[in-house]
Amino acid sequence: MQFSSKILSQTVTQLCLDKGVDHIVISPGSRNAALTIGFTGNPTFTNFSIVDERCAAFFALGLAQQLQKPVALVCTSGSALLNYYPAIAEAYYSDIPLVVLSADRPAHLIEIGDGQTIKQANVYANHILYSGVCQEGEAYQAHNEQQINTALSVAINQRGPVHLNLPFSEPLYDIVTKASVFLENNPTVVPKHNDNQELISEIAKHWNASSKKMIVTGVLAPHTLDTDTIAQLAEDQSIVVLTETTSNVHHSNFFPAIDQLIAPLEATDFEALQPEVLITFGGMIVSKKIKKFLRNYAPKVHYHIDSKKAYDTFFCLTKHVPSAPHSFFKAFLPHTNKSSSAYKQQWLAIKNKRLERHDLYVAEIPYSDFWVFAEVFKALPNTIHLQLSNSTTIRYAQLFEMNATHTIFCNRGTSGIDGSTTTAIGAAFASKAPTVFITGDLSFFYDSNALWNNYIPSTFKIIIINNSGGGIFRILPGAKEVAGFSTFFETKHQLTARQLSDMHGFEYARADDAVSVKTQLYRFFKNTNAPQVLEICTPSEINDTTLLAYFDYIK
Repeated sequence: MQFSSKILSQTVTQLCLDKGVDHIVISPGSRNAALTIGFTGNPTFTNFSIVDERCAAFFALGLAQQLQKPVALVCTSGSALLNYYPAIAEAYYSDIPLVVLSADRPAHLIEIGDGQTIKQANVYANHILYSGVCQEGEAYQAHNEQQINTALSVAINQRGPVHLNLPFSEPLYDIVTKASVFLENNPTVVPKHNDNQELISEIAKHWNASSKKMIVTGVLAPHTLDTDTIAQLAEDQSIVVLTETTSNVHHSNFFPAIDQLIAPLEATDFEALQPEVLITFGGMIVSKKIKKFLRNYAPKVHYHIDSKKAYDTFFCLTKHVPSAPHSFFKAFLPHTNKSSSAYKQQWLAIKNKRLERHDLYVAEIPYSDFWVFAEVFKALPNTIHLQLSNSTTIRYAQLFEMNATHTIFCNRGTSGIDGSTTTAIGAAFASKAPTVFITGDLSFFYDSNALWNNYIPSTFKIIIINNSGGGIFRILPGAKEVAGFSTFFETKHQLTARQLSDMHGFEYARADDAVSVKTQLYRFFKNTNAPQVLEICTPSEINDTTLLAYFDYIK
């Protein structure tokens, strides 16, 4: 093995190893040479080299999403770490652990007029769980160990991003074959949550007195709830479980495709379906329609289950229950009684009607975004990892009942279009499962550096719905009437992904009508020896009217 001669580098690498932080995404630079030498000189670490720091951070996000443990990012000084920020914010709101290791100059070389000497300490102040600043030199060894140990423990225990700023003086490239730092393993202690017995009794009291109970699930990792818990919730006629596309929770008595379900409801319907008790768990909610419903027709009590935090999304939060959802329901359900209620049957009647009308609508609509999404979701093979980009893609997905064999992911922490492709690639590498990424054209081109990546599995496939601009803006009330709409909102373009695909070694295919879409989808899912791009071009002029007419049709 090889080590950097820098004591601080040796301390960082050993503590990362002790705490199981063994996937390291490095962006080339000079000031971070000591860290790069330390990580790449030890075969225990799995190292990645990605030039673009913004892509590097989203790639690490995808790795951590699948590995369910912290992934470290290593960058040089200056603007490099600023390019991490979009992914850091996403990790912060999505509870994904990242460890930023930013190299820096010593303090006496900051603010003297040299290049790449920005103020790096605490640069992510509003979107970080812990910011630590180390110092160079043996005199600071105890301080540095404390900073590094704390940061790594926070990333593990609190599931989120942390930042360590690490100064290195020249020379930067000196190598030794024997470490001079020997640290005692300081194991991470996982905090135990209270059993919440008092709170469980309080919730059970409201629950058992109610005949209208609603559960809404946001973003969840696969298998968050076990089959016994799902079965118990599905059997109770007084419980309605609304599942988002990103929740990875399925049962025939649950209610996916929330927007399809509730968008056409009238005021009298909302009054009749208003819940008395609401329990929520999981990450950010996509559906604007469920937010509007529960804000206007609030339950009497609302409890959010999460080991870390609770947002008052519906403006009616009663209490935060600090528990993992699985643990909560295991403790809670034995205290509950099944109720005789028509509540679930009311919702099921609406669901069945919507599904019938949905199928009729898809069968008669012209070639459009809606038609394409219907065909794509129908054609997806079983047991894949499905990554979805934001904006149009995730919102169309909310209108379809997803395949229960799929595991579904989307960057819903900040809901930005940046980094979706790179996150999907990182996730595909870590999961080793066949992965399909569905994206819009603007999301894809915005993150095109994602393809500048040596770690793309041959089983990775991208489907681009190219409607020549930001088609989602066409459905917003009044947007099309604004002067300069096509330039400054919809951003019309004539770009295709062919040249990018060729340059980065992707097999490319294109479809631009109903016949070619079906033909290309059939070919697309056959095994190949290279990653693939299927670009499906749609007519932007009718996409918005086809979508808006859908909600009238399924009423």
